[in-house]
Amino acid sequence: MNAVFRRALFALALALCCGALNAQAIDPLPFKDHAEETRFQQLTRELRCLVCQNENLADSNADLARDLRHQVFELMRQGKSDAQIKQYLVDRYSDFVLYDPPVQGSTLLLWFGPLAILLAGAAVVVVTVRRRSRAQAPASNQSANDSSPNDEGDDW
Repeated sequence: MNAVFRRALFALALALCCGALNAQAIDPLPFKDHAEETRFQQLTRELRCLVCQNENLADSNADLARDLRHQVFELMRQGKSDAQIKQYLVDRYSDFVLYDPPVQGSTLLLWFGPLAILLAGAAVVVVTVRRRSRAQAPASNQSANDSSPNDEGDDW
């Protein structure tokens, strides 16, 4: 009975801990109306979590993301437009905070770097294939000449 009681107590404690972790992820904010909530959700989906880097502010559970969501909410309450809020965050955290940073000199590598790497890889493959085909062509011609019968009259 003692072992059963311990297991039940452990299971209850585990369930309470898991419930507490899930409750921490909820971050209720006092929106005036549905339009403000929709605007907030759209805006936080366009901003990157600086800790997670592959999640937006709306989906991230990081402490910094929670703080930035509250900052965005406060800026909205101050009457700032979406562009002003984004600019405020860009001034503080650079263009990296935006999921779609603008195309400018400092972000050219970000926008066109993957394409440049892909093209460089394709060029390496093309050069390698051409070199190998050129190296095999003389070798196959030489082996064909070596195996052909000699017309000069060998005494076999």
